[in-house]
Amino acid sequence: MSQPQREAVESLVEDLVAIETENPPGNERVCAEYIADWFANREIEAELVEEPYADRPQVGVKVGGGDPTLVLNGHIDVVPAGDRSQWATDPYEPTVVDDSLYGRGSVDMKTGVAIGMLATAQLADEIEAGERDGSVVFHAAIGEETAEPGTKTLLDRGYAGDYGVVLEPTSMRTGTSEKGLAWYKVRVNGDPSHASRPDQGTNAIRNAQPVLEALDEYDATVREREDDLVGQAYSTVTMIEAGTKENVVPEEAVITIDRRFLPAESIEEIDAEIEDVLETVSAAHDIETTWERTRTYESASIETESHLAAVFRKHSKKVAGTSTSDWGISASTDVRNFVNDHGIEAITWGPGDLTQAHTYDEHVSLPAAVDGLEALLGAARELLEET
Repeated sequence: MSQPQREAVESLVEDLVAIETENPPGNERVCAEYIADWFANREIEAELVEEPYADRPQVGVKVGGGDPTLVLNGHIDVVPAGDRSQWATDPYEPTVVDDSLYGRGSVDMKTGVAIGMLATAQLADEIEAGERDGSVVFHAAIGEETAEPGTKTLLDRGYAGDYGVVLEPTSMRTGTSEKGLAWYKVRVNGDPSHASRPDQGTNAIRNAQPVLEALDEYDATVREREDDLVGQAYSTVTMIEAGTKENVVPEEAVITIDRRFLPAESIEEIDAEIEDVLETVSAAHDIETTWERTRTYESASIETESHLAAVFRKHSKKVAGTSTSDWGISASTDVRNFVNDHGIEAITWGPGDLTQAHTYDEHVSLPAAVDGLEALLGAARELLEET
């Protein structure tokens, strides 16, 4: 790809990374306005969609009026940068070192957003000139990091199509399947008392011990379940909170579970499993527990030999030598909104190494980003030539 393309990619990723969009709390507005203005400066209409939250707009773009329609999706929120002292550089002052651009969101997923913007603008010019059939939709969605309905809202508002590409970092492998994610909070009750009289109360931390043991056994059972594309299922205890003061026997302990599930598992089945584990341990140890599911990313999958996947595999191999084998992503993305909510054939695909996501010194390879734009344009052009 030409030097101007390299410069365009680098400049746009830098601009996007420099705009802090941490979620929580959800600071996407400035970035959404930047993206809308970027399209407007190229005489492409972009809507600031003030749904589902008026104070956190997202961006929807549609160019062309023919069939088929390809939707390019990216989210603009990022996870918090965390302890700034752990970063070698300021996470919101993008820095290029040895052909890699460092900064929060560089890989997850402002590079994907950037190549989606550049591809949309290039394809808009080709469609306008009569060189290309079909239509392109672009999403700059909010709230992906916290399972909010940003992408779903854009699809519901009509920014939908025949094919969808969620531009997450997959090292340009074509993901046709992904794990689901559910978070649970389990409350274990006790009875408070002064710590000088510990036997007067019932320590919720002690009550939590058999619950933790039962959850470990459940995780061991869950790990026996596997999917050829996305790997093992997991049920991991990630947090435990208890106590209000050093000298008070705690009346409640709250256990958080991160449950990663396979396309073959349903959320209703998983709810029932959690309920069964807790009922069994509560009865055996005469303790009281309650639970709630606090967040859900559904699993999703399409046929591994779908036409969309085949086209992206071909162009990824052509540009970067990427493997064409069947593959699924172990993380959770907004592809579920395409596949499950709207029945749209969709993949997760994009440049960048997923292991960099949410890390200190997060970075993306700029040559890989440029390759991603080239492969994306090649695949899009092939898809849009079909009627």
